[in-house]
Amino acid sequence: METSARERHAVVIGGSIAGLLAARVLADHAERVTLVERDRPPATGEPRAGVPQDRHLHVLLEGGRSALETLLPGVTRELEEQGSPRVGIPRDVLQWQGGGWLRRSANTSSYFTGHRPRLERLVRARVSADPRIELLESTEVVGLEGDASRVRGVLLRRRGSSARRETRALAADLVVDASGRGSKAAAWMAALGAEPPHEEVIDTGLAYATRIYRHRSADDVADCLGYYFVPDGTRPHGGVIMPIEDGRHLVTFSGLRDDQPPVDEDGFEEYAHRLPHSVLAEWLAGAEPLSPVYGFRSTANVRRRYDLPGRRPAGFLAVGDALCTFNPIYGQGMSVAAFCATALRDALAHPRRTPSTRRVQRALLAASAQAWTICAGADKAMPGATGNALGSTAADRLAGWYLRRVQDRSKADSVVGAAFRGVLALDKPLTALFAPAVLRAALFDRVREGPAAPPLAPEDVARVAP
Repeated sequence: METSARERHAVVIGGSIAGLLAARVLADHAERVTLVERDRPPATGEPRAGVPQDRHLHVLLEGGRSALETLLPGVTRELEEQGSPRVGIPRDVLQWQGGGWLRRSANTSSYFTGHRPRLERLVRARVSADPRIELLESTEVVGLEGDASRVRGVLLRRRGSSARRETRALAADLVVDASGRGSKAAAWMAALGAEPPHEEVIDTGLAYATRIYRHRSADDVADCLGYYFVPDGTRPHGGVIMPIEDGRHLVTFSGLRDDQPPVDEDGFEEYAHRLPHSVLAEWLAGAEPLSPVYGFRSTANVRRRYDLPGRRPAGFLAVGDALCTFNPIYGQGMSVAAFCATALRDALAHPRRTPSTRRVQRALLAASAQAWTICAGADKAMPGATGNALGSTAADRLAGWYLRRVQDRSKADSVVGAAFRGVLALDKPLTALFAPAVLRAALFDRVREGPAAPPLAPEDVARVAP
């Protein structure tokens, strides 16, 4: 950020979790932060119009929870007090993956599965309490101020039928784009005479549909908190049931192009029979629907490479989905938003390196690298995937071969399983998959099959059952 005798001002575009956390970090480096949000956030924890996937399942992975806690100390306790369920893995979930059932051994990781709008409301309350941060609601950014060498502010316009359609300029030393997967920054860059970022795209055509239910009986199909059928290249149908607040559950089905889950009520429940086992259909038979069926179709992985050489202005950064958008089926978005905020914090506070725009943008991209590696690697293998980032090298193919061996052994090997789940939870680095014990098992141990039938009870319960 430019330094001078005058007040330093940062503008953040977008008031979702990524934008709120970025504003929280920037408040320690600027006298004033303006957060521009095109919606008027609801007073209660209801879905927001500007977040089209708000009604669907979101999870806060273990790595994301840890990062969020460093930014907003005590947030884990607040989530629990609000009733957000914390689901342990693998004990608390009946999971089918890679052609078989996973052992329900002791938990090695966990994630929060509460309704996303409630988490956003909690974060907004914490962030907006800072007097250095101003929230402009019902206001949209329609362009950037400046030129190809430097961004110096944004162009704003009020929304609503009674608002005048005039624009006004808001000067800033730094502009951060947290406007999500629908970011218009490429067009804004071009309007300044700058180069838009190169976009890497992988699109499986996956679509999903979600509905809220409450189970009618205290006796569930299985002694677990959630159910998960993980899709892959040979079995592309997915299904998940996870608890949210107030005794409710979100049920989601996913499928690829030409075989997408329907959004009519009868077709939605019928789709459960496409899964490899009837357990989700059995659960639905004893559940009461509480909402319509909501569909979502925009699930491509898109990574915007602001870090690459090009004629781009200083004073502009992208975070969260505006930088790297993931297939939502992997549940990484909220965690990566927190990682971007911690990367921004660390880059701006580095004691020896000047936080130039490109250096900070590289740090932000690095914060999303592991999540991208996971989802891009999995989605490349899905049938019918399209995009300009589908190519693979010999090293990619070798890595894919090794990771398949790790995944095959993770279903029943507790050591391999803990490492694999830790990486997927973004709580351990990818190098954890090459620890000596994991490497030895992946290369030399035979595959031990998981349970032959759905493990309806955790292992510690099953052992003492009469």
